[in-house]
Amino acid sequence: MEASAFTVPTDAPEADGTLAWDATTMVLVQVRAGGTCGTGWTYGPAACTRIVTDQLAGQVLGRDALDVGAAYEAMVVAVRNAGRTGAAGYALSAVDLALWDLKARLLDLPLHRLLGTVRTEVPVYGSGGFTTYGDGRLAEQLGGWAHEQRIPRVKIKIGESWGTDTARDLRRMAQAREVVGRDVELFVDANGAYGRKQAIRVMAAAAELDVTWVEEPVSSDDLAGLREVRDAVRPDVAAGEYGGDPTYFRRMCEAGAVDCLQADATRCGGITGFRAAAEIAAAHHLPVSGHCAPHVHAHVAAATPNVVHLEWFHDHVRIEQMFFEGCLDPTGGTVTPDPGAPGTGLTLRRDVAECYRVRPTEQRMRRAA
Repeated sequence: MEASAFTVPTDAPEADGTLAWDATTMVLVQVRAGGTCGTGWTYGPAACTRIVTDQLAGQVLGRDALDVGAAYEAMVVAVRNAGRTGAAGYALSAVDLALWDLKARLLDLPLHRLLGTVRTEVPVYGSGGFTTYGDGRLAEQLGGWAHEQRIPRVKIKIGESWGTDTARDLRRMAQAREVVGRDVELFVDANGAYGRKQAIRVMAAAAELDVTWVEEPVSSDDLAGLREVRDAVRPDVAAGEYGGDPTYFRRMCEAGAVDCLQADATRCGGITGFRAAAEIAAAHHLPVSGHCAPHVHAHVAAATPNVVHLEWFHDHVRIEQMFFEGCLDPTGGTVTPDPGAPGTGLTLRRDVAECYRVRPTEQRMRRAA
């Protein structure tokens, strides 16, 4: 088992309602057995590599490569004192994803067929529209998705600076609607920036824009607040991207907090954790949406009955297209996993990835800084 971290600068300054960043780190895990390699990854701190090598590798190495469930349970036990969620959960997710990819390749099956295909095409939505974008950049990105690639749903960030500039939020939503037209669904994501009544007021003021999805209008930890907003606004309310275990998703669903549960396989336990979250959502008659990392989610989404779409997130699409051969094409608003390629169908471009590798000394310097 090998774990590596790669930090890729963004192509422009980026921010949402509660955070700004200028680079994204991918932690990539590769596991080998029987002359075959499986690959998984997460987006998180480079320190996840140490969790993989120090706490998880010993639970996996030496097992039958087909026994993914046993390896998963052993890893969950191993990170108990480190904390199932957060960095340990991200690391565990990357290993689980690599193990599923390995198993599918050993059996010479596309991953979605191994999991049990229920659809050949998975809907996507274009996602970006960062609060740092000016009018020109926003129009270019949204127009590319809606008109050039014909993706019929797009999402922008709102809640700028912890919800302190709602006038600009409303102007940007209006611009987004003007750019994409009336036939494209408009989603917005506040990343928890608003207060409860503030979120309700903003959505009421945007009523004529026909927003159909509002993500994290308040903090995803505020389940009562999400329920209050959900009961008061027309758009579907979505949250769940920070979920790390089944209990998190059960509590969110039981609280009636969302119309659509989001789950992120790079955070919630890989393929194994994502399927558990989707089953919890199904038991509450809710759909599930794959958060970010589209090439992680494509195969499991194709094998999950209640998946409605996955997020074609600008940052992660850019990195995954740089790092892998075999990436998917969202033109027309869906992606189709390759029915003839084993595993995820992706091949790592090592020469490209190496340009962005985080060295141990760099990790120490970052900690010192």
